[in-house]
Amino acid sequence: MKSRPDPLSIAAMAVTVLSISATAPLTAAASASPLAMAFWRNCLGFAVLGPFLLILRRREVVRVARGERGILRREQWRPLVFGFLAATSLALHFAAFMTSTRLTSVAMSTALVATQPVWQALIAAGQGVSTSRRTWTGLALSVVGAAAAGGLDIKSGGTALLGDLLAVVGAIAQAGYTALSERSRADVSTPLYSTVTSLVCGLELLAVCWLAHIPLTGFDRTTQLSLLGLLILPQILGLGSLNFALGRTSATTMSVLLLLETPVAALTAWWLLGQHIKAATMPGLLLIIIGVTVVVTSGSGEQAAAQQGRHRKEIPPYPAYAPYTPQLPPAPERLPFWHGAKRDPRLDWASYTRDDSPTVRLTYHGAGAFDTVSLRRPHVEEEEPGFDGPAEALADHNWRR
Repeated sequence: MKSRPDPLSIAAMAVTVLSISATAPLTAAASASPLAMAFWRNCLGFAVLGPFLLILRRREVVRVARGERGILRREQWRPLVFGFLAATSLALHFAAFMTSTRLTSVAMSTALVATQPVWQALIAAGQGVSTSRRTWTGLALSVVGAAAAGGLDIKSGGTALLGDLLAVVGAIAQAGYTALSERSRADVSTPLYSTVTSLVCGLELLAVCWLAHIPLTGFDRTTQLSLLGLLILPQILGLGSLNFALGRTSATTMSVLLLLETPVAALTAWWLLGQHIKAATMPGLLLIIIGVTVVVTSGSGEQAAAQQGRHRKEIPPYPAYAPYTPQLPPAPERLPFWHGAKRDPRLDWASYTRDDSPTVRLTYHGAGAFDTVSLRRPHVEEEEPGFDGPAEALADHNWRR
C-alpha cells in the first residue's frame, strides 16, 4: 500500500491537472485546422520526447532492431496488427476531440471526452468481464449527466450538437486505444510502445491532411503559440509530472484527479476565450464527473476485494494469445543454485484470478499508457557493470526493467 502523498507528490499532481487542462483551450484558441493541430502535436511531441525515450530503452531498441525478440515471427503478427489498430484509434481520438473543441464549448468537450472509463467498462463487459452494480450505477449517472448537459445543444442543433457527438467519438476512440493496447503490449515496454504508437499516429494524421489538402504551414502567431503551449504543457509537463506522480500514488487516484480537467479547462476557456458556462448545463456536467468517478473507483475496489479474498488451489491456464514461453534449461551441476535460477513468466500470470486481466489502467488524450501490467518473454542479458549479486537477483532485475 502506498503511503500518503508528500508535498512533492501533491505538487506533481497539481502540475499534471493544470497542464493537461490546457489542451482544449489551446486547441480552441488556434485558427488552424484541428487535424493540422493534431498532426503537429504528435509530430512535435515525438521529435522532443521520442529520442529521449528511445535512449532510455536503447538496449530494447537494439534487440528489436536485430529481431532477437522475434517480432516478425508468426506468433507476433497479431500483436502488431493490434498495435496498428491502437495507433489508428489514437489518431481518431485526436481528430475527434480537437475538432469538438471548435464546435462546442470547452466544458462540454472535456466533460464528454472524460467519459472514456465509461466506454472502457462497456468494452470490458462486452468481452465477458463481470461488471458490478456500482459500475453500472456510475454508467447510468454518466449517461443521464451527458443527456442533461447536452439538452440545450440537442434543442438548438447545429455545430454544438456535432461537437458533442465528436467529443463522445473521441472518448470511445480513446477507450478503444486502451483496449487494443492490452492485446498488443505483449513484448514491448511502455516507453517504446508509446513512442512507436505516437509515430504511427502522426503518420496517419499526416496522410489524412495530405489527402484532404489541409495546409500544415503558414500559421498565424496565435496558432504558433497554441502549438508551443500544447508541446510544453500537456506533452512535456503533463506527461513528465504524471509519470512522476504515478510512482508515488495509485493510478485510481490520478484517474479521479484528472476529472478536474473539466472545471479547470472551463475556467481557462472563460479567461482566455470568454466562454461562459450555461447554468442549465452545470448539473449535467456534475453528474458526468460523479458517474465517471464511481466507475473509476469501483474498479479499484473490486480488485482490492479480489486480492483479499483470493484462495487459489491451482494456477490458472496460460493465455492463448500470450507469446510462446520457451522451456528453461536445467541448472548445471556443481554450481551454486543462483547460477541456474530463472524467473518463470507464469508466476506473474498466476497472480491473477480468472476475474482479473492485465490492463492498461490510465491514459490521457492518448499521450501514452501508464501503470500497466503486461506479459513479457524472459531473456538473459549480460551482467551490467557495477551490479554484483547472484544471477537470480539479476534475472529479476532484468525482468522488471
